[in-house]
This record gives sequence, C-alpha cells and structure tokens, in this order.
Amino acid sequence: MEHWLGKKADLIYALLRFFAGTMYACHGAQKLFGVLGGHRMLNDPEMLAAGVIEFFGGVLIALGLQASIAGFIASGQMAVAYFQAHFPKGFLPIENKGELAVVYCFLFLYVAARGSGAWSVDGLRSKRA
Repeated sequence: MEHWLGKKADLIYALLRFFAGTMYACHGAQKLFGVLGGHRMLNDPEMLAAGVIEFFGGVLIALGLQASIAGFIASGQMAVAYFQAHFPKGFLPIENKGELAVVYCFLFLYVAARGSGAWSVDGLRSKRA
C-alpha cells in the first residue's frame, strides 16, 4: 500500500490540509457569524479570539498560505481548548468528549512542522519566484 499511496503523498497531504482547515474554519464561522448551526459569540473575549483563530487560521491552512504559522497557532489554541473545556471533566479524551480537540491539536502541529506543501498557495508562489 505504501508503494502505491506514497507516490500520492503530496496530494493526500494537500487534501488532509484542505479538509481539516475547512472544517476548522467552519467552527470559527459558527462563533463569528452565527452560521452552520452556531450562534455568534462576539461578547465573550475568549470565544471571539477562538473564532478568529479558527476561521482565519482554518482558511490559511486550507489554502496552504503560511500554513506553518497558522498550524502552530491553531495547535496551541486546540491545546488550550482541551485543557480548559474538556480535561476538567475527566482524564481521557474519550471520557471528556475532547477527542476532536486532541486530534486537531496534533494534526495542526503536524501542519506546522510540514508546512504548506507542494499543492498550496505557498507552493505556487515558490514556483513563480
């Protein structure tokens, strides 16, 4: 499997980055714009900050534009979210409903380490230079 899929690793990473970033941006859109089943949370400074990081960070990650920086910030925000909202309810993520926060945290840490990749706005810009 690795032999066949390995040839598509850059494309698969781009799809991972795009879909994870888009889903993350949706969480921010809920908080900022009250769409997608959410409600605006502009009066709570922590939720406003979370919404800004999630929406704009998710868009940057999805597009592959400064994805390392956006991924690092998003990873940190998800770690904070986990320890503030989930960890007090129990030790294990499966018990405290924090699985998504943990997965996002480590996925975005990987994006921070790997960068935007070849299939990205940054990748296009580097080809032109």
